[in-house]
Amino acid sequence: MTAFGYKLPALSSLLVWALLWEIFGQLDVTFFIPPFSDVLVALFIMLPTPAFINALSITAWAFGVGVFFSLIIGIPVGILMGKSRILDELLLPWVNIFISAPLTALVPVLMVLFGFGTKTVIITTALFAIWIVILNARTGVRQINRSLVEMAHSFGASPLDAFFKIYFWAALPEILGGVRIGIIRAVKGVIIGQLLISIVGFGALFELYSSKFLMAEFWAVLLVLFGLAFTLSEFLAYLERKVAYYAAAR
Repeated sequence: MTAFGYKLPALSSLLVWALLWEIFGQLDVTFFIPPFSDVLVALFIMLPTPAFINALSITAWAFGVGVFFSLIIGIPVGILMGKSRILDELLLPWVNIFISAPLTALVPVLMVLFGFGTKTVIITTALFAIWIVILNARTGVRQINRSLVEMAHSFGASPLDAFFKIYFWAALPEILGGVRIGIIRAVKGVIIGQLLISIVGFGALFELYSSKFLMAEFWAVLLVLFGLAFTLSEFLAYLERKVAYYAAAR
């Protein structure tokens, strides 16, 4: 960020928004937005409590398992779609439908099929993330220089060797881009699942604080959620930059 010719630290914009939040909260325009300082105080009081630690562990478990399944299924499916025209024509319409459809509308169906437990929350999380992972992996494979594949075959590479040594690594920049966006969507999926399916984890905290009008605590939980999503997104963006030379070599 640059202002008046001076380069400011990367988080300067966040500090500006925090200052505006504090000013707006001090004006007491609405109870829904308390001062930012009150939110920080509530956050530091809440962090060491057993209720918050338990909610964080439950949410992290559902999020991690959901993302894991979205990756181990989505990346191979996307690569296979990029390789095979028949498979691409069969699956691409469904991928486009699910990536653009309001997946929240499917939650009642998942509740009927799988019940009201953590398993349904994990499935919801995976469904929010998997489609963009598939689409980006497919895009990465379709942009691979065909000479790389032909060279591998001429040296006797098996289809499995080509899959792991050519397609995966050459498509890695796009795959990481899909993983980054998928993780952001998975955060939304796990919270929606915990709010609508099983009132546990962060979903239970949101429900508790909103029902009791404890808005400082509500925003504190939301800040933690945004902070975790932002950290994961920035880490994956860093990995994307590290493997950018694959795109150049392609």
